[in-house]
Order: sequence, then C-alpha cells, then structure tokens
Amino acid sequence: MTYLYVEDDEDIREGFMAVMEAPHRRIVGVESAEAALAISDPQGFDVLVTDVSLPGLSGTDLARQWLADDSQRHVLLISGYEFKQGLDSIGPNVRALLKSCEPEELEEMLERIEGMLPPQPI
Repeated sequence: MTYLYVEDDEDIREGFMAVMEAPHRRIVGVESAEAALAISDPQGFDVLVTDVSLPGLSGTDLARQWLADDSQRHVLLISGYEFKQGLDSIGPNVRALLKSCEPEELEEMLERIEGMLPPQPI
C-alpha cells in the first residue's frame, strides 16, 4: 500500500508518518500540494493523505485535482477543524480526521481505507 502524505509542518509530517508506518505501507511525504502534483507518477499512490490548510494550493483543491483522473481513488483529509459537510462533494471515497486525533484513530482509519482497496500483489 503506497501513501502520498502532504503536510507543510515538518514536525507534524514526521510524527504522522511515524504513526502511519507499517511493514505493508510505503509512505512518501511532501511539504506542499505543488510538490505532490510535481511527482512524476501520481498514479503510483493508492491513497492521498493531506492537510487541508496548506500554503498555496489547499489540501481540498489538491484532492479534487488528484481525483480528476479517477474519482474512485481514496483521500484522507487531515484538518485542525471539524468537517461539518462537503466531503461527498469532493469524492465518494474522501474521509476526514482531526489533526488532534489519537494514533489509534489514524491507524483505524487507514485500516478501514485499506480494507476497501483491492488486494496488493505480494
């Protein structure tokens, strides 16, 4: 399972990536939406995990662009603020977590997303 994780705060990025780490996961972390879009093979990622409040292009705008090629892809939006509505308008497989979530909540969400994806070749 390959994740693209976008977070502008280096300490938060490193902390979340440490929590996300697992033998079956490869996580690539970048500091901006623009850096994420510049990756040569964005199709190589199974899941986009992004902070919502990024300098420049926002995480929600990044998600919309990432989903433009395949609306069935999975996105996890991380925010300091609670989402009241609007996730469905971004895409059917878009979920959200608060940045203040417990590590167990993040792991549970990743496992839920992974359970919805096709099995990975060994």
